[in-house]
Amino acid sequence: MVCVSALVINVDNTILNVALPTLVRQLHATSSELQWIVDSYAMVFAGLLLVGGSLADRFGRKRFFLFGLTVFAGASTGAGFSGSVSLLIAWRAVMGIGAALTIPASLSIINDVFRDPTERAHAIGAWAGTIGLGIAIGPIAGGLLLARFWWGSVFLVNVPIAVAGFVAALMVVPDSKNPVAEQPDHAGGLLSIAGLGLLLWAIIDAPVHGWASPTVIGAGIGGLVVLAGFTVWERYTAQPMLKLSFFGNRQFSVAVVSVSMVMFGLFGALFVLTQFLQFDLGYTALQTGIRVLPAAGAIAVVAPLASILDRIFGGRLVVGAGLLLIAAGLWQVSASTVTTTYVETLPGIVMLGVGAALVIPSVTSSVMGSLPAHHTGVGAATNSAFLQVGGALGVAVLGSQLSTRYQSGMLTSLAPYHVPAGVETTILGSIGGALEVAGREGGMIGSVLAGWARDAFVSGMDLALLTGALVAAVAGLVALVALPASRPRPGPPRPRVVALPPASEGGEEER
Repeated sequence: MVCVSALVINVDNTILNVALPTLVRQLHATSSELQWIVDSYAMVFAGLLLVGGSLADRFGRKRFFLFGLTVFAGASTGAGFSGSVSLLIAWRAVMGIGAALTIPASLSIINDVFRDPTERAHAIGAWAGTIGLGIAIGPIAGGLLLARFWWGSVFLVNVPIAVAGFVAALMVVPDSKNPVAEQPDHAGGLLSIAGLGLLLWAIIDAPVHGWASPTVIGAGIGGLVVLAGFTVWERYTAQPMLKLSFFGNRQFSVAVVSVSMVMFGLFGALFVLTQFLQFDLGYTALQTGIRVLPAAGAIAVVAPLASILDRIFGGRLVVGAGLLLIAAGLWQVSASTVTTTYVETLPGIVMLGVGAALVIPSVTSSVMGSLPAHHTGVGAATNSAFLQVGGALGVAVLGSQLSTRYQSGMLTSLAPYHVPAGVETTILGSIGGALEVAGREGGMIGSVLAGWARDAFVSGMDLALLTGALVAAVAGLVALVALPASRPRPGPPRPRVVALPPASEGGEEER
């Protein structure tokens, strides 16, 4: 039940990717707006995860798991019926709030229910594998829905699954909390969202306003300053939501950075590749989802083996090898040209899935195994927050590199010709806009314009994926050097921490 709920929330991270070209056609979204549709969810999700973990620890994990599912289902309904890009972005942000309340509570529930260290390791592995599987099967699920329904269906599918998870949790999940949990750090949550939001805005909108624009530079510097202020606040506040002391543990710090880099490459690649498969290779949404399916298959096969490989070879080798596989996959696809076929990109897509399947379960076990038992909610939230931040930055950085090179290439091609300002804006806004203009023009002009657009897009995609490959390669080398060779042996099972009943009138606790 907890794994199914984690599945639907993480499917939502990627189910939208195959619908991006449809949103270009139906809502006339630009490339930067597509990035915000994806990243508004991840930004709020990441910014509030730490608050969600502390709230779950303090007030009850089951309670916040149920509340989070309710918010997620309601916001999914709003997103499904959005009539504009701005409204869709807003509902996606609300969905992030629901996800931030649900995910840390779900992992804390697993830690509370499974007392035996071996059973707990298997349960965490299944939970982490479910997250990886959800990320991978999102595109095929989106393709199936778009083949029969309108784009809003990719959000409405969340509702019945969330309702089923709510009912099951209500009946079978025991409640638990940390009786001595600290007060939630609301100021820290606001600072983290503000800082990450400013930084993402600067990266995503830089191709629109120019990388040298004072507004972009100011927003980027402002975001870094706010994030620095967040770090200072967490260091000196009495009850921080982010335990900076955890980062003194090398196992913890390298693990959370590693999972962040996995998501940087994976989310960024899916954002780019789903558009490449539709706009350049001409596949439908369903055909695109099917062609991303090998990554899901690789995750489904390899993820259950990750814990075994971890015990045999150690987390250092498993995580390092996984990140280097992701780097190799991105590098292989980054050699694409306008004549590249799907089959030629398939090895890279498979390597992405295998690499993610190796890293996610291993680093999740590393993170949870390195934490004090009474901080499982905050620990789960920290792990998931770094996952979401990595994904958001991947979409922002790789998407902006793609947009910058695409616009540069199109401006060079259009320079000798007088193109009306409105038409040029549409062409520069996205490859989808350029292909729409090319379709209206038809004939030789339309054919030439479509060729220019595809050339410029593939050139931008290659640059973006090569950047992702370099980031993953560096992270892999860091993991091989910095992760401990082995983990500490798990201690004996912890006593269960349960919610105490109210005291009787006589002041004694009921037994």
